[in-house]
Amino acid sequence: MLYSSAQDWTDATQKRVLIFAMSGLGKTYVSNMLRESGDWFHYSVDFRIGTRYMGEHIVDNFKAHAMSNPFLADLLRSDSIYIASNITFENLAPLSTYLGKPGDAAKGGLPFDEYMRRQSLHREAEKAALLDTEHFMARAKTLYGYDNFVCDTGGSICEVVDPHNPNDPILTELAKNHLLVWIEGSDAHTDELIRRFDRAPKPMYYQPDFLIDAWGSYLDETGLDGDAVDPDAFVRWTYARALSHRQPRYAAIAKNWGVTVKAEDMAKVTSASDFENLIADTLAAR
Repeated sequence: MLYSSAQDWTDATQKRVLIFAMSGLGKTYVSNMLRESGDWFHYSVDFRIGTRYMGEHIVDNFKAHAMSNPFLADLLRSDSIYIASNITFENLAPLSTYLGKPGDAAKGGLPFDEYMRRQSLHREAEKAALLDTEHFMARAKTLYGYDNFVCDTGGSICEVVDPHNPNDPILTELAKNHLLVWIEGSDAHTDELIRRFDRAPKPMYYQPDFLIDAWGSYLDETGLDGDAVDPDAFVRWTYARALSHRQPRYAAIAKNWGVTVKAEDMAKVTSASDFENLIADTLAAR
C-alpha cells in the first residue's frame, strides 16, 4: 500500500486516498468536506465520466427527446436554442438518465440491446476516468498547489476491476497513487439503501453477465416480454441482488489492495483532521 503504517500516513506531506463504497454511504459527503477544508483536491470519477467521456452522448440524448417536439425541433435545426448538461458533483442525474432502464418505452424504458450498449459505453468511460486520477493528481499540485488528493469513485468501481487479480491494471495503478479506503456498511445500512432505492429507483451500471442473468431471470419469473417490463420494477428487483453481488467484490478490493472503515465511524467524521485521524487509526489496527 502507499502508506504501510499509521506513522507513514501521519508523516506524509502528500496524503492521497481513494474512497469506494455503495452510493449513499458517504463517499461524496466526505470528499466534499475534505475539499471545503481548503487543503484537499476532490476528483469525482462520476463527474469525469459525465463530462469528459459521456458528455456528448448525454447531450445527444437530450436533443433526441427534444426533436420529438416539433416546436423544439425547429429551434434546434436553426441553432436557436442550446441544450447542455448541467451535471455537478452533487447532481449526477444527467449521467444516470442517459444510462436509462430497460423495458416498456411508454414508461420511459429502453430496448434491452440499447440499454446494454449504453452500459458498455459507461464501462469503458469508468475505466478511463479511474485511470485519469494520476493526471488530475499532477494537475492538482502543479496548477493549484494541492498536496492532498481524494478520489471519489462511483459505486460501480467493483464492476470494472478484478479485485482477485494481483495484476489488475486499474487497481495496480490506483494503489500506486492512493490509499484505497472502503466504507463498509452494516446490514442496517443495506436495508436503508434498499428502502431509499425503492422510493426513487435510478439507473446504475452493472457487469454485463450480471445484467443478462438478471434480465433473463426477471422475464422468467414475471412471464413478461421485454417490451412489457416496467423499468422501475426491474431496477428495484435488481438492486438488492446487486448489493449482494457487489459486497464481496468491495471486500476483496479492501483486503487485497487497501483498508476498511466502518460506515458508522466515517459518519462521525466532521473535519479533515477527523478523517486523517480515522485513517491513521485504521492503519494502526491492521
